[in-house]
Amino acid sequence: MSAYSRARDGVHFLATAGNITPFIGLFGTVIGIINAFHEIGKQGTANIAAVAPGVAEALVATAAGLFAAIPAVIAYNYYLTRIRRTAFRVESFSLEFLNSLDSWVKQVGVRA
Repeated sequence: MSAYSRARDGVHFLATAGNITPFIGLFGTVIGIINAFHEIGKQGTANIAAVAPGVAEALVATAAGLFAAIPAVIAYNYYLTRIRRTAFRVESFSLEFLNSLDSWVKQVGVRA
């Protein structure tokens, strides 16, 4: 396995975290809203005391999902860009080196 492949494999965790944490936050949001409706049903009224705890739970879950996802996506894009840039530089250097070596071999007259 090449170093490039290993480096790309290493950032998959960040991609997965960036993609899945909003869904975990959304799941918590749904649970919070369900709890709010449950309290409304239990109390028989939609007053703020019944609704607020469930809505607060929903907002905290949403914020937690975004709090985890945003840095993961930023880090993923940063590292993936660095990996691609490094791979491009290595490939460019390799091509330059091989072209220089080929020119030198032709100039010296070495036969393979």
